[in-house]
Amino acid sequence: MDAESSPQTDKPGVLSHDQHDPALWNADLAPSAPDERTWDWKAFASLWVAMVVCVPAYLLSGSLVSEGMSWWQAVLTVFLGNLIVLVPMILVGHAGAKHGVPFPVLLRSSFGTVGARLPALLRGFVACGWFGINTWVGGSAIYVILNTLTGEALKGTALPFLGIDLAQTLCFLAFWALHVWFIRHGTESIRWLEMLAAPFLIAMSVALFVWAWVEAGSLSAMLSTKSQFVEGGAREGQFWPIFIASLTAMVGFWSTMALNIPDFTRYAKSQKDQMLGQALGLPLPMALFALISVAVTSATTVIYGEAIWDPVQLAARMGGMGVVFALAALVLATLTTNLAANVVAPAYGFSNLAPKRISFRMGGYITAGIGIAMFPWKLMESAGTYLFTWLVGYSALLGPVVGILIVDYFLIQKTRLKVDDLFASDGIYSAKGGWNLAGLGALIIGVLPSLPGFLSATEIVANVPALFQSIYSYAWFVGAGTAGLVYWILSRLRKGV
Repeated sequence: MDAESSPQTDKPGVLSHDQHDPALWNADLAPSAPDERTWDWKAFASLWVAMVVCVPAYLLSGSLVSEGMSWWQAVLTVFLGNLIVLVPMILVGHAGAKHGVPFPVLLRSSFGTVGARLPALLRGFVACGWFGINTWVGGSAIYVILNTLTGEALKGTALPFLGIDLAQTLCFLAFWALHVWFIRHGTESIRWLEMLAAPFLIAMSVALFVWAWVEAGSLSAMLSTKSQFVEGGAREGQFWPIFIASLTAMVGFWSTMALNIPDFTRYAKSQKDQMLGQALGLPLPMALFALISVAVTSATTVIYGEAIWDPVQLAARMGGMGVVFALAALVLATLTTNLAANVVAPAYGFSNLAPKRISFRMGGYITAGIGIAMFPWKLMESAGTYLFTWLVGYSALLGPVVGILIVDYFLIQKTRLKVDDLFASDGIYSAKGGWNLAGLGALIIGVLPSLPGFLSATEIVANVPALFQSIYSYAWFVGAGTAGLVYWILSRLRKGV
């Protein structure tokens, strides 16, 4: 039930609401109680497997091959990128597992009890954008399934104002309502879904690989993609610049989750569970899924005479019941990724704005409402590449937040937090009126080097020097490193050390 209507009962082992500032505390933001620590290593591994199997991850290796890499170079790049991002994922996750607090509350240590709302909203609004887009993708898959089963009987005239037909609208709303059901039942229902979905998604991925192998006739035909960087190749001698930039992109793919991973690790049974589960669930499954993507796409050149990277288009070419099974898996994959990556973060972020009035559930409802209000099908039609450039650029702003969090938690706080003060407006984390100027200053300075490149990528500015374009290619690393260093210096100066 929502915060405004829920009884103010205490969690076991957690201070009651009347012992904290109501502007900073509610039952959802409070440290997780012992009986809520239900996530073991298998739950975290399943969480990542269920998130990894999604359309954007499928397309990752394709983008690398299109840049000139061979199949094994693309798979290795995906694996290394996810191995790198695993480090901040585990480090930031440590705070959630040790202290049981979600991402917006953890931010109060480095940004202040009020200032923490800014980076939490930055993360939340990026997630809201992707939530709407992915909900439209899932609804579209349902629409294709129903039309396949009914012989295209559901296709109709576009409705006024909406620009999509009635069946498309209902499919979108049905998939949206499915998200709302899980929002209503909280993070435990999401854990349950991820645990059930992970084996099925693995099985479907393997089935797709086997289908392509049988249709192509041999494994060698599936792995025939050669590197264009070798002597005589179209991009001879260009491997290292493209590899570094691609590696940065792979890190950036899950960089948003590296921020709000405490939203999940706060329910870990132990540090070992969150560390082992994430280590098993992220780098290797991403690499294997990339291998399936490259192999299946390479097989489509034999089967259909052209390379088909988009799994939705591939499903449509299969025909018959193959379309139904493939798109059903796509719907499930979209749901599991969307709930974990694009609902939990903004739900806690909105709750952090006004804990007394907004619970986790209400924050999730706000996220779902924005998902409809943004009319994602219109954005994708009119904005196209610009929309995705904007969202990717926006997520680059979050790199500095990762750097600040890690430096604050490990170097400044030494992993020790006074949890009660995180919920007190006059505690040690309140700083100046609730604003920690060291965190805010470091965030601004960390963003500045990437700003010219961002303005160029979004075509707000026509031309910028090549140096800034290069910096923007490494925006996550530059932002995290710069902001972390600046925060450490400012924090030491503030303490007079």
